[in-house]
Amino acid sequence: MKVGVTYNIKKQGSGVRGQGSEKALPSDFFAEWDDEDTIEAVRVALAKRHDVVLIEADEVAYEKLKASKPDIVFNIAEGLWGQSRESQIPAMLDMLRIPYTGSGPLALAICLDKARAKELLSYHGISTPLFSVISDLGFRISDLKSIIANRKSLPFPLIVKPLYEGSSKGIRNNSVVNGEDELKERVAWVIAEYRQPALIEEFLEGREFTVAMIGNSEDLKMLPVVEINYSSLPAGVNPIYSYEAKWIWDTPDNPLEIFQCPADIGSKLKKDIGDICSNAFRILDIKDWCRIDIRLDSKERPYILELNPLPGILPDPKSNSCFPKAARAAGMDYHKLINAVLDAACKRYGIKT
Repeated sequence: MKVGVTYNIKKQGSGVRGQGSEKALPSDFFAEWDDEDTIEAVRVALAKRHDVVLIEADEVAYEKLKASKPDIVFNIAEGLWGQSRESQIPAMLDMLRIPYTGSGPLALAICLDKARAKELLSYHGISTPLFSVISDLGFRISDLKSIIANRKSLPFPLIVKPLYEGSSKGIRNNSVVNGEDELKERVAWVIAEYRQPALIEEFLEGREFTVAMIGNSEDLKMLPVVEINYSSLPAGVNPIYSYEAKWIWDTPDNPLEIFQCPADIGSKLKKDIGDICSNAFRILDIKDWCRIDIRLDSKERPYILELNPLPGILPDPKSNSCFPKAARAAGMDYHKLINAVLDAACKRYGIKT
């Protein structure tokens, strides 16, 4: 079988200009993209069973897909411009009627827009932290004042994030705010730096987990739960998986002991986490795989922070990549993990491998 791999390769953001703007892009602009080692590891894993063609998700990706005609595509492309950037390659593949791994354009767009995902989860009774959005188009101090005045429903501490980002982009150690001045500063910084709305979210102070899901329908399974151990962070910092924690303090040469997998949790909490993740997976029409971030409230009830239907898959165990870590705990090496995702997609499409 001929398998295409669609990807974006990581570049350095420093000094790169934005489209139609003279403003330099944020330093973490390309944080979601994959490095050469990851792309090659995916290729090697798939090549054990299939013929593989690499297709960079650039401006001519449609022509390359149309010419190469893969039987199925293993999609890890994050896209570049726009709030629906993760949907670009799946939309092209739908147009060309080429099967692919992972979720469709709508699910990817909804999950990238944290507020839309939270609205749908809330509608279906799935717990997610309370939130509000400040738009970059209509930002006024009065908007913040109305949020501050409504502390009974959205009290401090709060956390401020870019609305359309992943990989801890725009989440710094000072993203957790405890007062009006800090809130105003963070909202203004997000809007100016990322040119998009700011999500203001209730900050839950309980334990945090990340959950790798793989499969579909009756075959959907939860891999061993990963707990984020914030006691390993430098003294005095906020207990969040910030950009500093993910990309600066934690390096392959000096990894933080920040993850515990399997997490030390009781059977009831494990079931509660599995139920909320499975329900969210189904409600948002996720396909094949997803990593879901969970945080507990003061009563140890799980809340969904966000869903990542294009999860990070760094192949080096020293890199602290959660989905491969959970797979290893389940007895799956990297090659088995990648091919399990492909097999899930093939079964969904009715493709015999």
